[in-house]
Amino acid sequence: MNNHYNVNRRSFMKSGLAAAAAASAGMQLVLTPGAKAAGKVVIQYDWLMSNGQIGDIAAVVNGYFKDAGLDVEFSPGGPNASTVPPVISGAAQLGQFSETPQLFAARASGVPVKIIACGFRTGPYAFTSKAANPIRGIADFKGKKIGIQPTARFVIDEILAKNGMGPSDVTVVNVGFDKGPLVRGDVDAIGGWITNTQALSVVGDDRIDLLVRDLGLNSYADVYFATDAAIEKDPDTLAKFIGAVAKGWGWVHANPQDAVKKMVAAYPEMDLGWEEKTINLVLKLSFDAATAKDGWGTFDPASIEEQLALLDKVGQYPNGRPATADVHTTKILELSATERPKLDAPAA
Repeated sequence: MNNHYNVNRRSFMKSGLAAAAAASAGMQLVLTPGAKAAGKVVIQYDWLMSNGQIGDIAAVVNGYFKDAGLDVEFSPGGPNASTVPPVISGAAQLGQFSETPQLFAARASGVPVKIIACGFRTGPYAFTSKAANPIRGIADFKGKKIGIQPTARFVIDEILAKNGMGPSDVTVVNVGFDKGPLVRGDVDAIGGWITNTQALSVVGDDRIDLLVRDLGLNSYADVYFATDAAIEKDPDTLAKFIGAVAKGWGWVHANPQDAVKKMVAAYPEMDLGWEEKTINLVLKLSFDAATAKDGWGTFDPASIEEQLALLDKVGQYPNGRPATADVHTTKILELSATERPKLDAPAA
């Protein structure tokens, strides 16, 4: 399970982005002729493999990539890994960010990458509070101590700006990823990924988990991206990849417990019991009315614009925000439309 917050969380935003921006000048990323012939595709993930990639894993174990004529290699990330440079250099044909703000920051830094699909309909970042002192909405935020990782500090700024509040309305406390500060009462709520059910269990089963979406912040997570050149020169390969992954997610939707078993068999470091308890939440993050209409992986350009505008408002782009049209393309979704299942969130 993911145990990180996803935006600005490594040197990626500094040395990694700067290097990628410099390397991208004049570079065209397409599959090499040999890679094309073999159908070889490498995807660079932002973090370690987790339940956020269960559909991708299903696409491997069920042979969906092979059926599409692709030989796919997963390249997991981690605390010391870089997500953008392998994609820019051509070592990977596409990548996956944890959430949309990372892609926006890359583009603002001059890196020519675009969103091609989004696996989670909302970012899983949430604020957890105790039942004895619940925070159920923005009205409950005022006057509270909110624990948040320093790299995610701007999320508080977004929440305040979105809801007409000021810095004096909350007390921000820098925390790590463990839930000790909330358990001890040092903070009234603590931020983290809602899919980290094992870590959250120390707070108690009666805890309150409040997604930032419910505080007015839109975002997408598990964001698949590729360079402008790859999208232009070899969209069919990217569409085959997204189509196969979509089939994987469709199979997970129909067979959640079997999917968990296959995932843990492929990645034994994951805990079967906790993953079985988490899979329904993962599916609710991956499917909703929009995916029922337009298929898994879809996203709304209007939401992208709203996200960019709010991040710009809180000062995330001192050198100018990227244009909405420069951070996404629907081309790959359109090419893979017949392969992407149209499914709603599973019943509770």
